[in-house]
Amino acid sequence: PIPRVPCLPRLSPYHLLVIFMIALGTGGIKPCVVSFGADQFKVPEQAKQMATYFAMFYASINFGSMISTIATPYLRRVGCMGEDSCFSLAFGLPAVLMFIAIFFFWFGRNSYKRQTPDKNIVTLFFKASWHALKRRRFKTNSQHWLDVAVDRFDQETLDDIKAVYRVGVLFLLYPMYWALYDQQGSRWTIQAMKMNGFTFGWQILPDQMQVANPMYSALIPLL
Repeated sequence: PIPRVPCLPRLSPYHLLVIFMIALGTGGIKPCVVSFGADQFKVPEQAKQMATYFAMFYASINFGSMISTIATPYLRRVGCMGEDSCFSLAFGLPAVLMFIAIFFFWFGRNSYKRQTPDKNIVTLFFKASWHALKRRRFKTNSQHWLDVAVDRFDQETLDDIKAVYRVGVLFLLYPMYWALYDQQGSRWTIQAMKMNGFTFGWQILPDQMQVANPMYSALIPLL
């Protein structure tokens, strides 16, 4: 029989705190990991090794995500604490593995190269942009609007900021992209709960519907 979709409980402050911590880890810490790894290489002498590092990093990330997406729903189906589902096991085991990984990362802390930036690029970006806006009356027809800030900021910095604004146009569509992408963990899964999931004699659990993303992404660095 096709399972019914249960009513979702109301979110408590505890749930909102957990969601905030996930957002902080995903948006604030996770993007820094790959950059920190790249800092361990000496360029241009190790440019080839660094390229291999990027490919292997993203391949391993997606392979791990694929394995966990397949295995975790089976852990959830194990009965425990008098209930048919065991979310404690499904979430607890990955948490234990995460702490083990953090330990190994901490254990090698004395071997890492730490490159301290000499200036805050975010603050510099807004200062240069604001200074250029205040001096926009000095702009000529052939100038970029940021070039009028050359009296306080060097041209190389201004050229880098121009590149950020050019790339920023592409990011205007990102909210729409992520709104659709994140349907994998919400509407896509809810839709799967209304289906029996049997495909070629094997039942795909609703929690496993997201495995397609890491499965395809893991192959990209290897191609």
